[in-house]
Amino acid sequence: MPPYVAREASKIYRRIVMETIIEWPLLLEKWRFILFGLIFQYIHGVAARIAHYLHRPGPILHDLGFDLLPELGAERAWISESVFSFIFATFVLWTFHPFVFNNKRFYTVYLWYRVFAMLVIAQTMRIVSFLVTQLPGPNYHCREGSAAATLPPPKHISDVLLLNFPYGVIFGCGDLIFSSHMTFALTFVHTYARYGSKTWIKRGAWLLVFVQSLLIVASRKHYTVDVVIAWFVVILLFNYVGRKFYDPELMDRSPQKEMLPLNRKDSRIKDEMQKPMLNGHSGYAAGDGRQRTPVNGKILDDENKLEVLVNGNP
Repeated sequence: MPPYVAREASKIYRRIVMETIIEWPLLLEKWRFILFGLIFQYIHGVAARIAHYLHRPGPILHDLGFDLLPELGAERAWISESVFSFIFATFVLWTFHPFVFNNKRFYTVYLWYRVFAMLVIAQTMRIVSFLVTQLPGPNYHCREGSAAATLPPPKHISDVLLLNFPYGVIFGCGDLIFSSHMTFALTFVHTYARYGSKTWIKRGAWLLVFVQSLLIVASRKHYTVDVVIAWFVVILLFNYVGRKFYDPELMDRSPQKEMLPLNRKDSRIKDEMQKPMLNGHSGYAAGDGRQRTPVNGKILDDENKLEVLVNGNP
């Protein structure tokens, strides 16, 4: 192995170990909610499978997006899936880049904590939406005459709980309002727009997610309303989650700061310690902790203040 390769590998290894030591206490603090967020992805999948059982194919509804955008066809459905996969994969890799690159801007645990909070709320709203109202699916495998448009009634609870991944996810029907692909994509792009550092990547990500919206409609995977509602819901929810789960230390990882975020009590103590020094003194005298008034480099007790002469000499 060339020496420079070994040297860089050693640096990366030390970086991973150091970042793991930093992130581990945060994971111990947030692991319950992060685990719940992961489990909720399965719950969301079960709800989508129930929607497939409830789906009844019918005539495709009139849609302005279908009139304006040319139909890609079933053979080109992979295009929108490829764009979504690229957004998904690059976002996940970016969230773990502090373990490799030394440009600390956020804590990975706190970032995923906020992402899962966003997804759980949005997916809960989505589950309620597509279960209370069933629309005839516009996708090719969801149309009248397709064998995959409906599922036979379940004979056992396992028929519902087993998601038949990935076939059951790719060829699902009935879970329309609102688009799940757009929910994930917009959440990821919003997160990078707030916590990322490269302006050109932010602009490119917004352009890519807009193209993703058009491709979903052109592929007839969703009605236009499903995509539009996803934009509304995610933008409003992201602002709400940003206030509800506000964490001032999420982005503050400059080298001058502590390795771990401070709690409120520690922050107050730190502020007191960093107050400007007055005439070489901290403004506090040892003993009872009362604030003293510095005069000509001397600190006087309250009862001695009246003895200070006009010329400043006690």
